Amino acid sequence: MTTANADSSALSAYVHRWIPGDERIALLLHGTGGNEDDLLPLATMLLPGASVLALRGNVLEGTMPRFFRRLAEGVFDLDDLAKRTTQLADFVRAAATAYEFDLTRLTAIGFSNGANIAANVLLRHPGLIRQSILFRAMVPAETTPDRAAVGTRVYIGAGQRDPIIPADNVRRLDELLRDTGADVTLEWRNAGHGLTGEDIDGAKRWLAGA
Repeated sequence: MTTANADSSALSAYVHRWIPGDERIALLLHGTGGNEDDLLPLATMLLPGASVLALRGNVLEGTMPRFFRRLAEGVFDLDDLAKRTTQLADFVRAAATAYEFDLTRLTAIGFSNGANIAANVLLRHPGLIRQSILFRAMVPAETTPDRAAVGTRVYIGAGQRDPIIPADNVRRLDELLRDTGADVTLEWRNAGHGLTGEDIDGAKRWLAGA
């Protein structure tokens, strides 16, 4: 398979939307049941004027798109997670070539399931995603390469009343990312699993401090 064909195959792995803007790129990864349009307003609020690469998860749970399979609530299919993580990493590289953008200017913005796979990509494919905003994320997989996240910035927005993600799991994610070299900011909100205005404001402040 030629490089061009490989890139084309990787790019076709996801239904996606590319919206050209400035040199910054917002990679949007929705939660369970979402699609490529769900987080577009979030990109406008967090990175106004940026180019947008918005994906639809390519795994179905019933009729709901996801980015990888789970066996039960909070219990991930680790084999599928590994496969889909590589698939997403290949897609991001192919998209950078196809849409001619600089990967160093990319910010992944993920919610729930989308945040989980974003976290796994930055841990399993060092240097590919250097800045991430993870809303309502949890530990994707416990075992990670040493120092995998060196040179990355991560913002975690967590809900103190989240019925899906236990607080100790969020704290483990924070520790895991720090232990592998990431510069992590964890902020808690008096909220459940859904996003609030305070989440958006916190992520904006974090971006402004970059």
